[in-house]
Amino acid sequence: MKYFPRILAALLILGFGAILLAMQRGRFQRGRFQDDEQLLQSAEKNEYAFARLRYDGYEGPGACFGYSKWTTDYPKADRQFMQGVRRLTRLDNRMIEQVVDPDSDELFNWPWLFATEPGSWTFTDEQAPRMRDYFLKGGFLMVDDFHGTCEWRVFMLAIRKLFPDRPVEDLADQDEIYHLLYDINERFQISQIGVWRSGRTYEKDGVLAQWRAIRDDHGRIMIAIGHNMDLVDAWEWADSPDYAERFSSLAYRVGINYIMYAMTH
Repeated sequence: MKYFPRILAALLILGFGAILLAMQRGRFQRGRFQDDEQLLQSAEKNEYAFARLRYDGYEGPGACFGYSKWTTDYPKADRQFMQGVRRLTRLDNRMIEQVVDPDSDELFNWPWLFATEPGSWTFTDEQAPRMRDYFLKGGFLMVDDFHGTCEWRVFMLAIRKLFPDRPVEDLADQDEIYHLLYDINERFQISQIGVWRSGRTYEKDGVLAQWRAIRDDHGRIMIAIGHNMDLVDAWEWADSPDYAERFSSLAYRVGINYIMYAMTH
């Protein structure tokens, strides 16, 4: 019996630790923290906020997934990227992301949008003209983390709803968007952490990284396209010693340049 108090104490410590762990896990529900609404209400007015596009999933013929993947790497990647923006620039950016729906008038309040896994997206007949108006009024969208032929085809099905005839172009190293805050003269394929650990940098049949864009009639980039690469994963795993620093370094520089471009064009 002399060991009973020690055993009881150990069980209490383990139980308390389990409760704390459960509380931490319980704070995260459906891709958001329970206290996020309070953080949003207390968020100050900032020069820049990371706005993530929430989209419907494509379920039509030739679908690659059949559901929306807009929450991929959310919200850790968003918040770690914003931490980097605050450390690497003098930009007064908000430290909590904003989720934006194409159906909401809030869409037009956020001049910089990010969408991940657009190889799973679609826009309804009501959403498509709203998104087109958003871009033609000066909005900017960065899309990232989709790979291969199937996902490119689904991506373009949605794009053609917005802009039936507008061309998609490959961006040259000399393009202005890569020479704003940072001079980015070498762009390479940025890999998802699990793929990189396997010894490859590409997924599916997306062997070559594609840095592309769609412009308006004045030559301004409206949609910056990262195909066959995973910048958002490089933001998410920037704090991991097991992930290649050069991937995160390039991903942060590219993302920051995209912000500066959207804010000045």
